[in-house]
Amino acid sequence: MTADPQTQSATTKTRYDAATWASLTADAGAIMARYPDPRSGLLPMLHLVQSVDGYVSRDGILFCAEMLGITAAEVSAVATFYTQYKRHPNGTYTVGVCTNTLCAVMGGDALFDELSDHLGVGHDETTDDGAITLERIECNAACDYAPVVMVNWEFFDNQTPESVTALADKLRLGEDVVPTRGAASVCSFKQMSRVLAGFPDGRADEGGPAGEPTLAGLRIARERGWTAPSAEQARTSGVPAETGPVGKPGSSAERPAVTQSDTQVGKDKKPGEDAK
Repeated sequence: MTADPQTQSATTKTRYDAATWASLTADAGAIMARYPDPRSGLLPMLHLVQSVDGYVSRDGILFCAEMLGITAAEVSAVATFYTQYKRHPNGTYTVGVCTNTLCAVMGGDALFDELSDHLGVGHDETTDDGAITLERIECNAACDYAPVVMVNWEFFDNQTPESVTALADKLRLGEDVVPTRGAASVCSFKQMSRVLAGFPDGRADEGGPAGEPTLAGLRIARERGWTAPSAEQARTSGVPAETGPVGKPGSSAERPAVTQSDTQVGKDKKPGEDAK
């Protein structure tokens, strides 16, 4: 059973003032109305409280629990699972450096190290002025522009150690920065969290079409006349739609030991120890 907004303000365990509580309750109600089961709204509701507090605070956890009729422990279990939910105050800007495979090969680790030294913070740490929280981030599907840095999830492509330190300095000075693609500006972490909660900010149509690096494969395919087979071609090509397992039926556990690996496994273990 979900909380009754008409009576909850008198019984809430949160420390939100009346105006903040009323605003959160109205927005949470709009989120819960999207789902057949209101509990399904927990993820966007966590973004909602981040848009107010700048992180998933104690009060934010209690608010979500009260609204959804679940325990604070259940909310915390979700909030601590996903890295986009912060359990301590976040900076105005999250500067995320991709250090996944291709970005790392193209210099992502060097970008992170340069920023870390320049800002004096490590992963998931915030500068003393509260402006920037630095993160190592996983792939953001922008490998064609590697190495990539994101500021509150806006793209800054083909970065260098010099360009990322200049970007960080502008952010700390409060100067406007323009993403390489997508939106025409960078919003704050709280504003971004509200968008992730499902409340549009009117900027969805900003930005142009896909760039040349993204379209390079399509251009080459068209130049060379490459096309994907149609469903009918695939059906009549003689290639089975599904190929079953290759080999004899039966479990591998039923296969007789035939190699040294089969017969020597666990021989180095003492009696009573599990075999490796």
